[in-house]
Amino acid sequence: PLSEPAEVMAPPPARRWRPQWNHLGALALALASVGTWTARVTGDAPAPWPPPQATRPLEARLTSAALDEHRDYAPLRGGAPTPAPLPLRELAGMEDRQDWRGIASAYLLTGDSRQALNYLGNAPPSPDVDSDRAVALALAHAGASEQASNDEALAVLEDVLRKRPDHPQAQWNLALVLRNLDLPLLAADAFDAVAKLGEPGWSVEARDQARALRERTLARGRAWKQSFAATRDLMADSNARLPLEEAAKLPGIGRVAFYDAVRAAPSKDAALRLLPLADVLDRAYGGSVLHATVTRVAARDFQKRGPLARDYARLVRDETPFPPAFLETLRRSGEDDLYVGALGYELTARRPVDAAAFARAADGLGDPWFHLIAERERANQEVRDGQWWKAEARVREALRTCEAERLDYRCADLRAWLTDMYRDELHRPAEAHEHALRGWQLAKKQGEWQQERLFLQELAQVARFHHIVPTAGAYFRESLARFPDDPAQVGYVHRNLATVAWMDFRVDEARRHMEQSMESGSPLGLNGAGVLADLARFGPMPGAADALSRTLSSLRQGQPRPGERALLDALQGEFELERDPAAGRALLRSALTQAEQWPDDVNARRAQARASAALISDAGRTGAFLEALTLAGRQLQVTGVPERCVLAVAVQHERTVAVARGPSGAVLGDFTQTRTAPLGQDASGLVPPAMQEALRGCEQVRVLAPPPVNGLPRLLPADIAWSYRVGHATVGHPPPVDSGTHLVVSNVDTPAALGLPRLPLMRPPPGEDARRVMLEGARATPARVLEAMGTATEVEIHTHGVFSQELSDASLLMLAPERDGRYALTARQVRAHGLPKAPLVFLAACGAARTAPFPHESFSLPVAFLHAGARAVLAATVDIPDTAGRFFHDVRERIHAGAAPSVALRDERQAWLQAAPGDRWVHDVLLFE
Repeated sequence: PLSEPAEVMAPPPARRWRPQWNHLGALALALASVGTWTARVTGDAPAPWPPPQATRPLEARLTSAALDEHRDYAPLRGGAPTPAPLPLRELAGMEDRQDWRGIASAYLLTGDSRQALNYLGNAPPSPDVDSDRAVALALAHAGASEQASNDEALAVLEDVLRKRPDHPQAQWNLALVLRNLDLPLLAADAFDAVAKLGEPGWSVEARDQARALRERTLARGRAWKQSFAATRDLMADSNARLPLEEAAKLPGIGRVAFYDAVRAAPSKDAALRLLPLADVLDRAYGGSVLHATVTRVAARDFQKRGPLARDYARLVRDETPFPPAFLETLRRSGEDDLYVGALGYELTARRPVDAAAFARAADGLGDPWFHLIAERERANQEVRDGQWWKAEARVREALRTCEAERLDYRCADLRAWLTDMYRDELHRPAEAHEHALRGWQLAKKQGEWQQERLFLQELAQVARFHHIVPTAGAYFRESLARFPDDPAQVGYVHRNLATVAWMDFRVDEARRHMEQSMESGSPLGLNGAGVLADLARFGPMPGAADALSRTLSSLRQGQPRPGERALLDALQGEFELERDPAAGRALLRSALTQAEQWPDDVNARRAQARASAALISDAGRTGAFLEALTLAGRQLQVTGVPERCVLAVAVQHERTVAVARGPSGAVLGDFTQTRTAPLGQDASGLVPPAMQEALRGCEQVRVLAPPPVNGLPRLLPADIAWSYRVGHATVGHPPPVDSGTHLVVSNVDTPAALGLPRLPLMRPPPGEDARRVMLEGARATPARVLEAMGTATEVEIHTHGVFSQELSDASLLMLAPERDGRYALTARQVRAHGLPKAPLVFLAACGAARTAPFPHESFSLPVAFLHAGARAVLAATVDIPDTAGRFFHDVRERIHAGAAPSVALRDERQAWLQAAPGDRWVHDVLLFE
């Protein structure tokens, strides 16, 4: 791919929810010692409370002065402690004084973080409250993953420390979170910051913690670097010491160096001298393939091989490109291991290589290590040919082979390949996260310091895709702390930190990071070019124009694919728009036209999104609101944008454009560029009141809202009938609703381990429904539901919905398990499955409309159903009560009575709110058409 490894374009803010069904055992900030305590409220008044103790059971720090006196931390070593009673009188007194933070602290000490969060919600906002809330959040997500808990707590603590950099409890708790994220060097820095505050007891403990974390981590780094240097010596000196001990500890880099040493051996004796190293590595990996490699090479004619081996070693040591003539000599020589080694170096340097010739030669060595490399290069060629599905299948199969052969170093390499593929090429960040996490675990298990750095950056990129900004920044900074003197790493990390800061609307910080990246002298890459294009809207930046020109020129020389070429033009157009508007618009229009020719190319979709957003905001800025409306329809592939009762809303970071045409068709527009924070969980405030009033005379309003607005609730008031127009325009008229089956999925037997109750069915309609097809209980598996939807003109799904960024990039519907254990219906499965009967779809599941709003496409279950062929989808963006089934049923009945879906939704919402004004969730039920 065109972009550098582990670099992607910045996504927009994501609206994040947590699954409530995952396994127990979240982080809890080392609160395991109190996690088993049971709160007991009693009428007695034990004094004092909490009872005095010589040690503290809670490693985290709370901000109440009485609880923050330093005592040694004594974690629970086994058994359950006596429950700490909560004194009724003391709690009542705190409630009378509205000491919500004190009550929350009491509950935290007994392990009841959910109650603590409830009381902290009553407290006025302050850094102290937020610091305690971070501790509670970590415990409160005990039903979610440990990663989710860390992400949430880290975000809160970083926000506190931006406001109060010297906040001792927040700084301490930050160190704990970073340590539990396994970012020891950052955790050590945070403990150092606490130590500098000079607090009695806490400073000493913080200093000890920092020293231990730093020493353990840097010792691992030194061991790897020493082993790496020892293995490299074999290339420079055929009589160098054999690194037997190092190879036993780090067989990954040991094996890489072994192959080079065998290739560089100038004589039979020099080759045979490597047998002890081969045997050490064979014991580490199992088998005798490396011993056989040495004996095979030693049997070669060194009068012919010797000079080739010397030249090979010289070129590798000097990091000089292999001349084509020398490569041809190696190919003809029959010394296949030398030929494979030389081509491998060329591939690593990203110089043109005959990938097929390399793969054939690598397979010919009969070594599974090289077979895996050959498969990776075949997959790379398939990606270049646009056959990503073949590449994906090939590398997945190679990974299975690798794991069977226990070639952990190569397995980590394949995990990195899959991470990049799923993130950059296929835009599937949930799967990218899975492979990055497992690759990181594998690298740590092996002690492979360099691979750990790689996967830290992979995890950072995936977190950035999901807009988990604090976690992304932490991964990047930890990776730089491990290689602080490497200019390439300095440049890479700072340009990515610039993107992270930009996403969080910290423009000055983004500029500083970009300046540091440019000063490093390393290439800016696609990601750096994107940041410069964004920052151009905030005024000139010294050196930016030259840096962008060099970057784009370099990227264009790398034979980019069509979608990548369009993206490069879009970036250049954005930058030029602020200097030469006419030239910028021409480039952006060209990029848009190019991108539309390649709808299945993820970079083309990125180009389309960036070019459209820039052109729409430019049109809004210049008052060309009708053009902005047309461009929004074009981005959403809506043919024939309505001339009346239509609304377009587009957000480009700090800029917002809204265009409306009411019943008269008059154009009303609004442009602002004052946004200072990411979009929240709803779209309230994006449409000015005057524009809302202009739309009230419409029977229904079609909303054209490109990502990231698409799918946000509360865009318009509850008394206006409106719907999101999504996806491709319908071709022809959909079949009548009564021409197909009415599929109802309910009473689902979700896996018992999830602990999910059955949901009640919507109220059945009066009379018989001959069209109804029921899928219930254990029969309601993802495969059966997908199959049954193929003949349905109406689909109702009554089950639990969750949103988990670790499992999917949109909401999941929880169904009965297949034989292989799979139980979730994902947006990706729905999108790949056709719905030929164009059904009306009712998703009566919690948060079924929740979406990961990537900048180039809204990815959600409703959008997936529409792409699969549904005519309309009704779904909620929030958790809904069990009684919501009746609401969906009544909307369906209104549609059957002849109402337009958006009118049916509006009328039922109004009726429901009149009867139950407190049911605010009905505002978050959306219609997608």
